[in-house]
Order: sequence, then C-alpha cells, then structure tokens
Amino acid sequence: MRELELKYGCNPNQKPARIYMEQGELPLEVLNGKPGYINFMDALNAWQLVKSLNKATGLPAAASFKHVSPAGAALGTPLTPVEQQMYFADGCDTSPIACAYIKARGADRLCSYGDWAALSDVCDEATARFLAMEVSDGIIAPGYTEQALAILKTKKKGSYNVVRIDPSYEPSPVELRHIYGITFQQGYNDFEINRSLLDNIVTQAKDLPEQAKNDLIVSLITLKYTQSNSVCYVKNGQTIGVGAGQQSRIHCTRLAGSKADNWMLRQHPKVLALSFVEGIRRPNRDNAIDLYISDEYEDILAEGVWQEHFAVKPEPLTREEKRAWIAQMSGVSVGSDAFFPFGDNVERARKSGVAYIAQPGGSIRDDHVIQTCDKYGIVMAFTGMRLFHH
Repeated sequence: MRELELKYGCNPNQKPARIYMEQGELPLEVLNGKPGYINFMDALNAWQLVKSLNKATGLPAAASFKHVSPAGAALGTPLTPVEQQMYFADGCDTSPIACAYIKARGADRLCSYGDWAALSDVCDEATARFLAMEVSDGIIAPGYTEQALAILKTKKKGSYNVVRIDPSYEPSPVELRHIYGITFQQGYNDFEINRSLLDNIVTQAKDLPEQAKNDLIVSLITLKYTQSNSVCYVKNGQTIGVGAGQQSRIHCTRLAGSKADNWMLRQHPKVLALSFVEGIRRPNRDNAIDLYISDEYEDILAEGVWQEHFAVKPEPLTREEKRAWIAQMSGVSVGSDAFFPFGDNVERARKSGVAYIAQPGGSIRDDHVIQTCDKYGIVMAFTGMRLFHH
C-alpha cells in the first residue's frame, strides 16, 4: 500500500489528508482502528525514539507520546514495589517491554492521558492488559502476539488504533516539508547518540557512573524527538520530567524540574497511603493525586470537595514536608537539546537532585555555567551536538 487516506489533518477543516510514499510502499500497517494525522505524527516520532533507545542500550524501550512530544520514555527494567504502587501496576503481570511502558506512562500520568504508545519490541499480553486499563489513543510496535492483539481490539469499543511498523525500514536521507505553500528540504537527522558524546567532561568533578551514562543517553535520545526548546530529567533509565516547546531555556528547566518533583512526591508515604472512593476511574485518581500534592490542596480541603475523590479525608502534605521529601532526590541526570546560556539552569536543576548534565556547550557564558556546576560538585559533559526538533 502506497498511501492511506485520513479523516482530516490537524483540525477537522483541514481536508483532504493522507499519508503516502513517493516511492515504494508504506512501511506500516493499520491492524485496527482509523488513526488520524496527529496520531501518525505521534506514532512515527515515538517509534524513532524507542528504536533509538533500544539500539543505544540493548534494552526494551517504550514511550508515551502526546502532541508530538514524549510525556515519558523508559527502558524495560524491573519495577520496584513502590513503582508498582505509584504506577497502579499492583498485581499486573509484567514483562520487560510491559515494564518499559508502565514506567514511560508513569513518568507523567497526567500528560499521558490519551497518549500514543510506542514499543521497541513485540507487544505481548502483559503490555496489552496494562494498556487496556488506560486511556490511550493508539499504539505502534514492530509486532503483536495473538493474545495481545485480541485484547487491544476490544479497547475503545473496538476502535483502538493499532499500527504495526516494519522494524527494518530506513527513511529517505532527505526530508521535505511544506509550510504556507513553500517547500523546505533538509537531511534526515540520522545522528547517532552514544556514550562517546559524554567523553568531554568540562567540570572539576569527573566521575560519571555507568547508570548516569545510561540515563544521560536516555535523556539525549528523548530530546532528539521532543519539540524544542527542551530539557529532560532522567532517573534509573526513565524520564521523570520533560520540559518541551518553551521559548526560554530556563522555563524548560523549570517545567521539567517541576514534573520531576511531582514524580518524587508521588512516592511520598502520605500519597501512597491515600484512600480513594470506591470505583474511582484511573484518570480521576491521577487528577486527585495531582491536586493533593499541589500547593492549592489546602484550599480544596477548605472548600470541602475532597469527598469527590477520597474515601477518608487526607491529612495535607505540607509545603515543609514536600520540600523535605524533594530534597532527598539525588543522582538525577539532565540533558538539554541546546546550550545552557546561564548558570540559572544548573541552579534550578540541582534543586531536583541533579548530579549529572549533558548539553552541547557553546554559550559565551560556558565558563559561568561550568563554575555553577563546580559550586555543587555536578558533573557536566559537553556533547558538541545540538538536538533541535520541530
């Protein structure tokens, strides 16, 4: 099949819409549903991300995509008991690829609502069963077991989007894009991200453990497929905060840092002990937790609306308790798709436990950024490679 007609483009008024190949056949097949224009944008960007992660690390990888940027990405390492609880995976059968998706979605469960899932490996029954419980628009993977496909075909009253992609497909070396009737051309970004990018350590602190190297690679590959400007925080092979599409670098760092802080707060004993009303839906539970850990929760308690979410009135998580809990974060890695222009990015990052940074370098204030890292004993590598994505 060379082309696939779509219902419409980014918006219902944008017709006609299709995806097609100028030469050869489409490297994908729709096994269920009718994916749309934005669905395919998410799917193809997400597929590149997980394929690159798998190639760079040798581990199964998954991503949760929304509006052409990852809400989360992760490698398929086993879930800890706390992760099983905070990601609502208690009692779930897990496989390496299932763990990868559970972590990818768990990185930012609010932003993952209605996501597009991407898997580097064949989708198995364990992954499909977890996906069946979540609000999601579709999935792309190199294949599906018979049981997994049967489960996914029952999702969304049978309309869930399931796409199989040829894992051997390689894109054309030249990309074309049309904006306002004008054609843009550029070479496909086939730059390979690997550990050699981390060799140029410019700070006084030089010790870069293997786990930190792995996390920085996850961060940089995630950034390669994130709308710029972007900054990504990673811990133990999983993104914990992605700040995408901001015009200012410091706002990227703050946004990603606030998401990393929320990820940490979801592990607080008070959060794990929350008692929800019977029958609450998973998205409503996510929203309730987000409200609980927000600074506005004490106002919500005063308004008496806690009964909508909780079976028992929760004791507030005070600002002092939140600060103390977040202060325990350590060993976090951060990547940036372009240079840090000021040391303020380092100042913000270290508040969320950042100990390792990878960024291109090249700012006229590199010396100040390095000095700020040295002030806190942070290890920073200059990669020399910008990773803008639009």
